Amino acid sequence: MSYCYLTTAELAKRIKYDARTIRERLKDEVLLEGIHYIRPFGGRKILYLWEPIERDMQLHSKEESIGVPMAGGGLCHG
Repeated sequence: MSYCYLTTAELAKRIKYDARTIRERLKDEVLLEGIHYIRPFGGRKILYLWEPIERDMQLHSKEESIGVPMAGGGLCHG
């Protein structure tokens, strides 16, 4: 499978988030290494994989629409 690789700045433009928010709040909480991003050749540089990010944004968007938001940031499904 062929992936579209994005830097943090490029991803920020696509999803309309600040690059700092991606680095500090989404990376490793929502965006997971090996699924949503990789470190090519074991280095420090991070490249985001657009296709899994786009897929998961759409999936979670549908899931969250049926839950009740909780004060701590979670959802109540029931």
